[in-house]
Amino acid sequence: MVASYNILGDRNSTKHKDLYPSVPSNYMKWDYRKRVICEELIGLDPDIICLQEVDRFFDLRNTLQKAGYAGSYKRRTGDNVDGCAMLWKADKFRLLERESIEYKEFGLRDNVAQLSVFEMCKAESKRLVVGNIHVLYNPSRGDVKLGQIRFLTSRAQILSDKWGNLPVVLMGDFNSTPQSAIYKFLTSSELNIKLYDRRELSGQRSCHPAQVFGEKREWSSPFIVMDRLLKNGWRDEEVKVATGSSDCHLVVHPLKLCSSYATVKGTTNTRDYNGEPLATSYHSKFFGTVDYIWYSECLVPTRVLDTLPIDILKRTGGLPCKQVGSDHMALVSEFAFKEDTRNKTEDTPASVDDIS
Repeated sequence: MVASYNILGDRNSTKHKDLYPSVPSNYMKWDYRKRVICEELIGLDPDIICLQEVDRFFDLRNTLQKAGYAGSYKRRTGDNVDGCAMLWKADKFRLLERESIEYKEFGLRDNVAQLSVFEMCKAESKRLVVGNIHVLYNPSRGDVKLGQIRFLTSRAQILSDKWGNLPVVLMGDFNSTPQSAIYKFLTSSELNIKLYDRRELSGQRSCHPAQVFGEKREWSSPFIVMDRLLKNGWRDEEVKVATGSSDCHLVVHPLKLCSSYATVKGTTNTRDYNGEPLATSYHSKFFGTVDYIWYSECLVPTRVLDTLPIDILKRTGGLPCKQVGSDHMALVSEFAFKEDTRNKTEDTPASVDDIS
């Protein structure tokens, strides 16, 4: 079982107080949020945890270590204090290799990502690559988002090949909605960027609560409205950031990915037409889905933890709340390894080899 959770960095929660006008101040304090987050994670009991927006890693690790987790952390570059963290149950998984990605080295901002190769302690033949990413937030820089995702999938494929064509699980905050071109890129492995406006690639601009809940026909500042009316072309440097070459308009990635939530059916009050959660994040300026658990061939999702129903989520007036310690919700998926297809005519989930 794996979990992905953007836990809302302590610094960000105080720096962007305008996002949480309806949240009681005691629910915003780190000590309270840390307790709620850790209690939730320990209660869910996942084998591997990927966290984003972590700026109190050692504080979290001290608590989670007592529950049997080992962990690694990668801080963002520049002046940022948060980063990504990956934790795993030391009695169930053995870490074989890990890699940290600093996107600044490749002209892709200060974001970071993590990759790890794990082996099941009780079934050494069962190994997998796990990736953790917090994609750039800026809704207008779809080129950078694509570049970061493209690079992560490429490195994941290289690690998979190195260790014998291992299955891959990628988790994190992808800062892109299920209706977006970036989501299409993840599911189809390619995207012709010239068919899209770079500033609309992530779909984030249509997720203000006033728009989603129908309180207003449109929510935009005059500057955004004017910006949308202007013709947007792709400059050579933006094409290169997205695709890797200024001469290529097709961005591709090497993995065949599916979303665990889109694969495992849910209820209409929690899922959209793609099968994704209707929302994984909610504050005063955003209501929608940006968090995902992606998996490659040789794995099959057997269960997922559904997010809160929309009616309940709306009643909170925004996250965090008493029961949720972040402005995101945790995603959880249980996987099973498929049988070795080289000697089988059908792919059948191997229940004895559940990652749980």
